[in-house]
Amino acid sequence: MKHQAKHISTEHEQASAQEQQTQTPAAREFASVEELLRYDAAQTTVPPGIAARLSQAAGELPKGRSSWWKRILGGNQS
Repeated sequence: MKHQAKHISTEHEQASAQEQQTQTPAAREFASVEELLRYDAAQTTVPPGIAARLSQAAGELPKGRSSWWKRILGGNQS
């Protein structure tokens, strides 16, 4: 009787372990924080309202100063 109860318990533990493996995605390791952030950004969708506000706010930012060498050489020379 004890052997049968132990066998049932082992089967239950194996089923639980398999269930946990299917529910949890495989762990990923990242070489750097930047790589982690890039991966997360690629997986995350930005809600349309936030994307619109962000685009509007980015358009209102003042342009940065041009480089010192561009100012010396005359600006928009390519």
